[in-house]
Amino acid sequence: MKNIIHLIIGILLAASTTYAQPEVLVSTAWLAQHRNDPNVVLVEVDANIATYHEGHIPGALGWDWQTQLSDNIRRDIISKSDLEALLGKSGIGNNTTVILYGDNNNWFAAWAFWQMKIYGYKDVRLMDGGRKKWVAEGRELSKDAPIPKAASYKAGAADQSLRAYLPQVQAAMKNGAALVDVRSPDEYSGKILAPAGLPETAQRGGHIPGAKNIPWGKACNEDGTFKSYEELKALYGSKGVTPDKEVIAYCRIGERSSHTWFVLKYLLGYPNVRNYDGSWTEWGNLVGVPVEKGM
Repeated sequence: MKNIIHLIIGILLAASTTYAQPEVLVSTAWLAQHRNDPNVVLVEVDANIATYHEGHIPGALGWDWQTQLSDNIRRDIISKSDLEALLGKSGIGNNTTVILYGDNNNWFAAWAFWQMKIYGYKDVRLMDGGRKKWVAEGRELSKDAPIPKAASYKAGAADQSLRAYLPQVQAAMKNGAALVDVRSPDEYSGKILAPAGLPETAQRGGHIPGAKNIPWGKACNEDGTFKSYEELKALYGSKGVTPDKEVIAYCRIGERSSHTWFVLKYLLGYPNVRNYDGSWTEWGNLVGVPVEKGM
């Protein structure tokens, strides 16, 4: 009887330390075995599409986040119809398994994941470790761009619970929500306005009053993979970012914070997490709103 009790306790403890939704991640080894499956579509999303053309995982499509995943006229995510068109011409239907990966430990892959979830896509996953891990393992790369057979995809109504707009962020400052600034300490403190070489910026430096600085990269191991459940739980919990609170993550334009949104919602299982993609580019340019500087 004692052995059975110990076994049950062991199972419960093991379950408590796994990700909330582990199925949203695949390993490089899994992808190497399944990338040619007929129902799997692999997509690389990078900060610069030129990276894809320099060599990508064989069979992977390349999405340009600046032109295909952003509406640069409205400064917005793409519309429902544009997502349907993008996925359709990429050979993705409603029942396709989509694996996303990219550079910068999956910054823009997470951005694409977030948008697909806003429009209700069911089976979309990230390759843990992204491009960095695949290359570090010496796995095959190709410069051949596949030509997919067109498919039909119908998106759902936008799930606005995954996205924060300015009024919601302003309300969050007053109602005890947890604001998470995932930028670098230098950006958070106001020492710099944006990382070197990135043009979209704001008039003022600093951070939203009350926001906690938890840089996105702290969620990753050296090889680009996500840290364990327990490590992530401690990372955010130590700053008061706990699952009982409404949580809003932001960065400069929303891509790094989509990475943190993914961690909080899918790996830790927080029930109420939003990505504020207006982020510092919006907040830092507003008239009449406060900012804080320093750490």
